[in-house]
Amino acid sequence: MSWAVGVLRAGQSVNAARASFLSPRMAPCPRQAAGGSPVAKVATVQRELLEPFSLEEAVRRSKVSVVGTGAVGMACAVSILLKGLSDELALVDLDEGRLRGETMDLQHGSPFLRMPHIVASKDYVVTANSSLVIVTAGARQEKGESRLNLVQRNVSIFKLVISNVIRYSPGCKLIVVSNPVDILSYVAWKLSEFPQNRVIGSGCNLDTARFRFLIGQRLGVHPESCHGWVLGEHGDSSVPVWSGVNVAGVSLRGLNPAVGTDRDPEQWRDVHRDVIASAYEIIKRKGYTSWAIGLSVADLSESILRDLRRVHPVSTVVKGLYGITEEVFLSVPCVLGERGITDLVKVKLTPEEEARLKKSAETLWEIQEALEL
Repeated sequence: MSWAVGVLRAGQSVNAARASFLSPRMAPCPRQAAGGSPVAKVATVQRELLEPFSLEEAVRRSKVSVVGTGAVGMACAVSILLKGLSDELALVDLDEGRLRGETMDLQHGSPFLRMPHIVASKDYVVTANSSLVIVTAGARQEKGESRLNLVQRNVSIFKLVISNVIRYSPGCKLIVVSNPVDILSYVAWKLSEFPQNRVIGSGCNLDTARFRFLIGQRLGVHPESCHGWVLGEHGDSSVPVWSGVNVAGVSLRGLNPAVGTDRDPEQWRDVHRDVIASAYEIIKRKGYTSWAIGLSVADLSESILRDLRRVHPVSTVVKGLYGITEEVFLSVPCVLGERGITDLVKVKLTPEEEARLKKSAETLWEIQEALEL
């Protein structure tokens, strides 16, 4: 059964969601049964153990929902749980068997976590009043398939997913993870009619992490101490900003002016080539990527939910920046806080880097302008 069918059915009945497998804490207390049944004894033990002190509903500080419980969705969920970013996690998926199994598995691990309230349903009502909704649903990238080729298979899915998300959480922030993420972030923005600051593509946050990791490996330095950015499309036309790569403020180009160019005898530009190739290599070997993107999304979620105002290279509307005239989403350094994207950092690019960013925008626009929304 496709996501389209599942989402159409998802919004038909609130009562159906209440009957689905939610967290044990959300289940109603068992009714007293005649004949001293085990159900009656459990209810009695509960009443004897606990004295009701307040009848008010618990106040929720924040709620995170993940749409899609495939490898990426569950990696996002686990990463968010381990960080203790919210007091409620909601999962939505069409595949009820998988959804039930994943939810039970997480619930059984909840005693080891700081956020034990985990709920799930095929019906999007379970996501109601979310502060943040993470969308990972979509057709999976096939071996050897570029992210851009996924677009037509995923736009129809997004039409149904986004309509259900905004129905129950009209004030949420959206993080789009599904690929091709830049185009689908644009699709989500148009379909939701949210302001630009509340629709965020995971974009090049992971590309930048891969970039810093590989630079760190070459230098023998922890990647957290390697500062450099990958901007533009999350994919083949991404742009490494070699002019800004530094360690402790020491510019690599100050030491080797040819870093990142064809003239470089050390071939540093291979680092960016490996960034692009890495996703394809992982998919070839294990069938999909999951853990790195899950950790990356949790990193973005932490900046938003805790209002950290950290800078991340995420996908947003870039029309009017760097000479770009098309209404496309690309990754640029953004300040993330409780309102989503609060500011853009005006990075000074070299003419070559700016030209590559414009080319990245044109690559996306060629596909995007043909979309029927």
